[in-house]
Amino acid sequence: MRREIPWSPDITRTTLAVLFIAALAAGTFWILHPFLSAILWAAIIVVATWSVMLRVQAWCGGRRWIAVVVMTVALLLVFFLPFTIALLSIFERADDIVAWVKSLSAFSIPQPPAWLTGVPFVGTHIDHRWRELSALQPEVLSSQLTPYAKKIVAWFISKAGNAGILLLNFLFTAIIAAILYANGEKAAHGIRLAANRLAGRMGEDTVLLAARAVKGVALGVVLTALVQSVLGGIGLAIAGIPATVILTGIMFLLCVAQIGPLLVLLPAVIWLYWSGQTFWGTVLAIWSIPVLVIDNIMRPILIRKGADLPLVLIFAGVIGGLIAFGVVGLFIGPVLLAVTYTLLQSWVAVGTSVAGQDTAGRD
Repeated sequence: MRREIPWSPDITRTTLAVLFIAALAAGTFWILHPFLSAILWAAIIVVATWSVMLRVQAWCGGRRWIAVVVMTVALLLVFFLPFTIALLSIFERADDIVAWVKSLSAFSIPQPPAWLTGVPFVGTHIDHRWRELSALQPEVLSSQLTPYAKKIVAWFISKAGNAGILLLNFLFTAIIAAILYANGEKAAHGIRLAANRLAGRMGEDTVLLAARAVKGVALGVVLTALVQSVLGGIGLAIAGIPATVILTGIMFLLCVAQIGPLLVLLPAVIWLYWSGQTFWGTVLAIWSIPVLVIDNIMRPILIRKGADLPLVLIFAGVIGGLIAFGVVGLFIGPVLLAVTYTLLQSWVAVGTSVAGQDTAGRD
């Protein structure tokens, strides 16, 4: 009687195949590593603005190439041009910054205004601390402030040194975004096929949910930050605050980082009162109140338009992603939590359905 030898996989072949695939993936990642940030940002921008691109294409008589040119130019105007202007402004004010650091040797703090003690809760404490600082000699005060000023100047210099890399990254982002605008349907179809190959229908639904989450965060976070910073900048311009454009850009970054425009508006109000412009200080303070609270109204509405997910989940993703991955984490965080939430929901629903069928079978 012939004895059959049980089949066994070729372990050597399987191991080499896995090692080859791992090496291929590692090499691909190594080659694309310098462009990963630009690719990620371009994909986020294209997903968030795809509907806008389709409207522009319709206005252009259905000609995709004109819509791609318009969207790319708009992208450069929104991101590249403001950054370049801000960078040139910093370079132009480099001498002023150095002169400001040198002037600290003769800097002295005047006495606090009389109205400060009338501020509820904190007025007396601030007045007391202010009087302590104003009593210091200029030399002592300069010795305390100069190290902080030097750190600020060193930070600006280090960031200016990386300006060329940032500008190049912006250009790469615009180029990749233009390619994605031109071939968006093919890219989306390929991603959906890959997701379907990995997880079937659930994989496709997860990809669509991730796209909606990116669009929701772009609408809720970025658009709200833009509205807040523009309104804040209008208030600064009306009140006569210098360097309004730069301060508006700083407010936009703070709003995107979920810190809010308070760190710019509050010092501006204090500076107006300190310089004796009480009327404009009061106007800016009143104007700042709706600017500070408008995000609590706009953000939830806009986020829910993009992604029908629990608002707490979106906020947790935005804040956690920002802390974990930086600014790009504003989009990565909500997407990861949205995918996890959806997969967990589906898993629980399948388990509940199976349990219900087992119970019905036993009955």
